[in-house]
Amino acid sequence: MSFEANVRKVVPYVPGEQPNRPNMIKLNTNECPYPPAPGVYKALQTLETGDMRLYPDPTASGLIEAIGEAYGMSKEQVFVGVGSDDVLAMAFLTFFNSDKPILFPDITYSFYDVWADLYYIPYRTCALDEQFQLRIEDYKQPNGGIVFPNPNAPTGVLESLEHIEEIVAANPDVVVIADEAYVDFGGVSALPLVDKYENLLVVQTFSKSRALAGMRIGFAFGSKKLIGYLNDAKFSFNSYTMNRPSLAAGIACVKDGAYFKETTDKIIATREWTKEELRKLGFRFPDSYANFIFATHERVPAEQIYQALREQDIYVRYFKKPRIDNYLRITVGTDEQMQALIDFLKTYLQQN
Repeated sequence: MSFEANVRKVVPYVPGEQPNRPNMIKLNTNECPYPPAPGVYKALQTLETGDMRLYPDPTASGLIEAIGEAYGMSKEQVFVGVGSDDVLAMAFLTFFNSDKPILFPDITYSFYDVWADLYYIPYRTCALDEQFQLRIEDYKQPNGGIVFPNPNAPTGVLESLEHIEEIVAANPDVVVIADEAYVDFGGVSALPLVDKYENLLVVQTFSKSRALAGMRIGFAFGSKKLIGYLNDAKFSFNSYTMNRPSLAAGIACVKDGAYFKETTDKIIATREWTKEELRKLGFRFPDSYANFIFATHERVPAEQIYQALREQDIYVRYFKKPRIDNYLRITVGTDEQMQALIDFLKTYLQQN
C-alpha cells in the first residue's frame, strides 16, 4: 500500500493573482490602495531587534484590549488570529462538528468549501436569489452551522441586520458566523447582536479597510463562551500565532480611528464615482457595499474584457464559475487608478 492512501487530499483555495510589474494597476485582490495609519510605522520602528529572539505574547492581550476598547467589547469577547482566514479556519474546526451539513451560499467566499473538505465537515450550498440576496428560508432547515459573508464576496451585496438576526434567532442550537471582511465600506455590522445571541460569531479583518493585508491580522467577536472555546482550540493547535511586529502594528492601527474613517470615506467616494462611470459604459452590477464592484457588461463578455485589461497591466478578478462567469470583480483603487481603468474601457468598448 502506498503512503498516499493515508494522505488527506483537498483541492486548495486559489488566491487572486499577485503580479509584480512596473506601473501595473492592481485591482484584483481587494487590497487597500492607501498606506496604513502613520502610527503603524512608528510602532514598528520602536521595536527592539533583540526582542525578536523572544516569543510574542501568546494571548495577544495588548491587541485584544485595543480592539475591545475600539468596539466597546470586553476582552473576553474578542479573539484574534493570523488574518481572518485563520480565525475562520479555527472557527470551522471548533464549532462545525455535527453530522448535519453546514450551510453557506452558492456564490460566496471560495475558502468555505475548502475548509469543510479539509476538516471533513459535510456542507450544503444554498442558492442566492436572482438579486444575489440570501433566501432566508434556506437557513431554517436542519444544519450543523451557518457561515456567510456580509457584505457578500464576490458580489458586494449587503444583507440587512434584520435578516441576519432572523437567521441567528432561527438557529439557536448551532453557531452562526457572519464574515464581515468588507463591512467597513458602508455596511452595517451584526456586532450589536453579539450580546443578545450566544451563538453568533462576527469575524472581521485588518486586511481591507485598515490596510494591513501584509501583517495578517484578523479578529472575531462573540459571547464569552464562544471565545473561550475558540481559545481552547487555538492553544491546542499553536500557542504563538501572532508575531511581535503584527501585534505592535495592529495596536497602533486600531487606535487611530480618525485615519481609519478618512481612508474608508475616500474608498467609498471613489467606489460611487466608479459605479456611475461604469453605468455610462453599459455595465450593470448589484449595489456594492464593499471595496469592489461586481460588474457585467451588456454586450462584451467578461472574460474578453478581463484579458484585454490584463494585456494593459490592469488586473481585475475573473471567476470561471457557474452563475458568475460573465462578471468581473473590480477592486476600488485610488482615483487615478480608477480613472485609468475607465479611460481604457471607454476606448476598448468603442472598438469592440
